[in-house]
Amino acid sequence: MERLRTRIAGLLLCLMPFAASAAAPGGAWDWAVAPYVWGASIGTDIHTTTPPTDASADTAFPDVVDILDGVFEVRGEGQGDAFGVFADFTYFGLADETQRRFQRTESDIDMRLIDVAAVWSPGQTRFVGLETFAGARVIDLDFTLQFLPDNPSFAPRAIDRGETFYDFMLGARYTWAFSERWSLTLRGDGSWGDTEGTWNASVLGQYHTRNGSWAFGYRYLDVDLESRGDKLSVSLDGPVIGYAFRF
Repeated sequence: MERLRTRIAGLLLCLMPFAASAAAPGGAWDWAVAPYVWGASIGTDIHTTTPPTDASADTAFPDVVDILDGVFEVRGEGQGDAFGVFADFTYFGLADETQRRFQRTESDIDMRLIDVAAVWSPGQTRFVGLETFAGARVIDLDFTLQFLPDNPSFAPRAIDRGETFYDFMLGARYTWAFSERWSLTLRGDGSWGDTEGTWNASVLGQYHTRNGSWAFGYRYLDVDLESRGDKLSVSLDGPVIGYAFRF
């Protein structure tokens, strides 16, 4: 794991000079900062070894509101003539309680997902056309699962995990500019390393204003994690809406 983290850090350091040098020929970079609201439906799948337990749940967005601790997503990106950089931050917190046969389970999941990558944009117009990107995806997870037996003769048990996962990330996106006001972006990417794999896909329409762009569409994210024999899978999908402030 330590070797993987070192390689990811080295990759990011190698990408920085390419991104920085891209600003020189074309002058100043274009920058954007975009907060998003994500109305995600959530699916979770938990497998533990001690005690041995399997639990799955799928929750539609109207019911998610009752069990969410919080969710926050923000994106920042800068682009020159041929290269750029971006960083995404997503926070997801979920607390749930379920009555099962012979016992009650209480779960609390806090997940912070950070993407940092360099972008290659060979087209003549910035933020338009085919673009590829490579970088790192970091997932910081705090996970607590309590087993509370209905029979007081059995002692309650708990699993408490706190771990950070480091992945290489590769992906691509394509943006069609239909007019000066409207565009559409498709994005897909995956990551591999400490995790068992993550997958992210989105389709976003943009309406461009004088100082930025409204963005609205759909996003899907699937994360598979394993820690000391315990497995956790989380999937989120649903509509997103945000505004990109450009400067």
